[in-house]
Amino acid sequence: MSKKIRLGILGGGGDSLIGVLHRIASTMYGKYQLVGGVFNPVWEENLGFAEQIGVPTNRIYKDFDTLVEEELKLPREERMQAVSILTPNFLHFPMAKKLLDNGFHVICEKPITTTYEEAKVLKASLKKSRTVFAVTYTYTGYPMVRQMRHMVKNGELGNIHKIDAQYYQGWINPIIHDKEKRSATWRLNPEKAGISCCIGDIGTHAFDMLEYVSGEKIESVLADLNYVYTDNQMDVDGTVLLRCTNNIKGVICASQIATGEENNFIVKVYGDKAGLKWEQENPNHLYLMEEGRPLRVLKPGHSYNSGLSLEGTKLPPGHPEGIFDAMGNIYKGVARAINKEPYDQGEFPTMMDGVRGIGFIEKVVESHHKGNVWVAIENEDNEDN
Repeated sequence: MSKKIRLGILGGGGDSLIGVLHRIASTMYGKYQLVGGVFNPVWEENLGFAEQIGVPTNRIYKDFDTLVEEELKLPREERMQAVSILTPNFLHFPMAKKLLDNGFHVICEKPITTTYEEAKVLKASLKKSRTVFAVTYTYTGYPMVRQMRHMVKNGELGNIHKIDAQYYQGWINPIIHDKEKRSATWRLNPEKAGISCCIGDIGTHAFDMLEYVSGEKIESVLADLNYVYTDNQMDVDGTVLLRCTNNIKGVICASQIATGEENNFIVKVYGDKAGLKWEQENPNHLYLMEEGRPLRVLKPGHSYNSGLSLEGTKLPPGHPEGIFDAMGNIYKGVARAINKEPYDQGEFPTMMDGVRGIGFIEKVVESHHKGNVWVAIENEDNEDN
């Protein structure tokens, strides 16, 4: 059995949900060992958090640059092999680039950068480094999402003619109407979050998911965004019309001011034979809809599912698989790539997915500001993922 991959983490300290998610996911299959990192920019909190979660403090560093400098002094067989970036958006690019340039594998939260130009620079750095780069579009790790992808690819829906994603949250609603609160929230600060809040945070999940399950590329967008207040620089709600390859049309509706909503992410793909629908808040059910036939519900763990779906299923049928499991599946796929083991292309989102994601964000904002017009998304090839 191969040794565990030595993992470092940037960010995700304290009560960060994303920090807990990544740490637990990395341990699920026994593929990684967390050896150090920088969990918090405040040294006392950084050190205290490492002690709290049981990570040796000899490799807890005061800042990111020190981490890279000190790790490179260690023998190759001891230094961190992979580093997960869980920081606010504006730090993703400089951290990821320096890690790639110094030969580290990278697992990065989305969006991978705050501009498309930075994303292209990052892609060039990956090509030179020849390491592994993964973007944690977490929902692609769910077994029934992977089953959805398989069924579409296998032609079970026929010719695809409609794709649709709705992602509704309500968490910004109590913030947006209070000027002080919205001024203090980093996701509403373009210097930290980039040019978009709602589309950059959750709309990009919908974009990636639709391309993942349908196998099609979204070629152009027409967007109408909502900022609610004139002094608010960041979108908190939006509707995006989609034109895809093979004359397929679609829509993404995303909102963080949908009062009372929690994490209501719904993905639908329709073909001329059948349709499929998946809901994140009920992730064990994949709904198969066929003309003139009763609705069928497919569930994980059964032999009728694809190999990719079953490979990502950890529990017997009837036991819930959740978001920790989904992220764990992504980490497992990345481990296979790092260890140069065979793996399915659907096991984790790559640099290409990250570059397309930031390209989508920029074009949506451009479409809105140009008066809700169609804007083409630059196509990215599949090499150097």
